[in-house]
Amino acid sequence: MSARSAAFTTCRPNLPGLLSAPLKKTNRPEIPRKAIYRLSIYLRCLLRLKQNSIRTVSSEALARAARVKSTQLRKDLTYFGQFGTRGLGYDVEQLSKMISDVLRTTSLQPVILVGVGNLGLALLSYLGFEQEGFEIIAAFDIDTQRKRNKQLSQPIYSMDRLRQIVTERGVKMAIVTVPAAVAQEVTNTLVECGITGILNFAPIVLQVPDDVIVNDVNLAIELENLSYFIQQ
Repeated sequence: MSARSAAFTTCRPNLPGLLSAPLKKTNRPEIPRKAIYRLSIYLRCLLRLKQNSIRTVSSEALARAARVKSTQLRKDLTYFGQFGTRGLGYDVEQLSKMISDVLRTTSLQPVILVGVGNLGLALLSYLGFEQEGFEIIAAFDIDTQRKRNKQLSQPIYSMDRLRQIVTERGVKMAIVTVPAAVAQEVTNTLVECGITGILNFAPIVLQVPDDVIVNDVNLAIELENLSYFIQQ
């Protein structure tokens, strides 16, 4: 095993049965992933309304701001049960709180980042995460002593500290900004250490158990998508 591989398998080197782990059941309502994404958009629209001292909003107005159909918005909000008042619309403060509760952004959630290269540095330096309810509490890299061109407030640990930090701080989410060649190894290690939500910037499809959620961010794919549509 190479030194690089060893560094990324500190929790356990082999994960037999990783992909056949049972799906964990929760008491929360089952909301489709696309609907969760739209709820995040609604929440940001509502926060802008609050900043402008607007107390109520109709489904049509909120749908226009979120760029969805009003029927879609009303369907998404049925996950909260009967909500809103006919003729008056939605209470902005109340709806914001209900969505925040569902998304669990009412208090800061701890997040870790693995891979402190240029992209990792940029994400660690971004100040907007805390405003959205997330705090990157620590970063991990195989070369903690490498000179970096930015001063960071977060500590950079070696991978052998991963399980300890995840356990002590109750971390469930991680950002992966490592090269594609080691991204699956890193993911296996994160899952074994208790991470259940991964934001993946590596250009690779990660294999994870059913009870682990991966959101991929591939900028090249997004540019390809734009390239197609601007030529129509």
